[in-house]
Amino acid sequence: MVGKKKVGVLLSLVLSTSFFVGCSKAQGSEKSLQDKKVLKIGITQIVEHPALDSARKGFIQGLKDKGYEEGKNIKIDYQNAQGDMQTSQNIAKNFVSNKEDLIFAIGTPSAQGAFNATKDIPILITAVTDPVKSGLVKSIEKPGTNVTGTSDKIPMKEQFQLLKTLIPKAKNIGIIYNTSESNSEIQLEEAETISKEFNLNVISTGITNVNDIPQSLNSIINKIDVLYLITDNTVASAIPLLVNTCYSKNIPIFGGERAHVVSGAIATIGIDYYKLGLQTAEAAVKIIDGNIPQEIPVGNLKDMELVINEDAIKKLNIQVPKDIFEKSEKVQGGVK
Repeated sequence: MVGKKKVGVLLSLVLSTSFFVGCSKAQGSEKSLQDKKVLKIGITQIVEHPALDSARKGFIQGLKDKGYEEGKNIKIDYQNAQGDMQTSQNIAKNFVSNKEDLIFAIGTPSAQGAFNATKDIPILITAVTDPVKSGLVKSIEKPGTNVTGTSDKIPMKEQFQLLKTLIPKAKNIGIIYNTSESNSEIQLEEAETISKEFNLNVISTGITNVNDIPQSLNSIINKIDVLYLITDNTVASAIPLLVNTCYSKNIPIFGGERAHVVSGAIATIGIDYYKLGLQTAEAAVKIIDGNIPQEIPVGNLKDMELVINEDAIKKLNIQVPKDIFEKSEKVQGGVK
């Protein structure tokens, strides 16, 4: 009997302890991020280049517009992986260890690194071409994971139409892509399919890091009529090199997004990444207000921009139809 009483007492203590621990966890999870005096936000960016930098600036401004400002009620820890996948993974793990309230991941590798590191902390993503194929969400309409945000899927068919209008004699288009980035492989596959509709032949070359770009470009430059830039983060960090090399041989570069054109590509119909960052901030505020990322649809920018680099078309003597030129945004720079 004594033994049975001891067991009963011990069992009661265990159950009581479990009950109180369970209650404390439930109470903790019920506390809204809105109730915190200072929110901790970790920002992880795969590499520095104008598009991703613009997305980050747009996100921070978007939060400020909604009343969340660095130094007042949010604390931002910004980390850049400098194009290294392992570093991106480590950054995400550190954010989890530091118990960040939100993670903003810029670029597919950074988003995947964050998602691998935590299934609990809400993750906002941007500059991710296909969040579903990248394994981040179950669907665009209802993510079903701790991930939401925005996609930077480009209007490739419209871009190829513009490319053929500006460079009607083009037959072979070159694409350089990072074989380690799933978003780049997705875009390459799409380009190979769509190009057939415009009687274009894709000549691609893969890289693993930015140091591979000069050799990869040299391997295709005498075989192509135009270089087409997909939204590949590694390639985007080397646009000045691409512009100098291609334009010295009178080979146009067509951009996949606005920042490419600002950096020297001739034109694009594409995304303004600053606006994409602003839109991602709206999703972040919804989470702060108590909504869960699992039920916040991943957004896309509906308004695409037609952008033309006047210096580039002048250098390459490209004739732009009057109607296209008049309705475009004109930029300069990036061309020597």
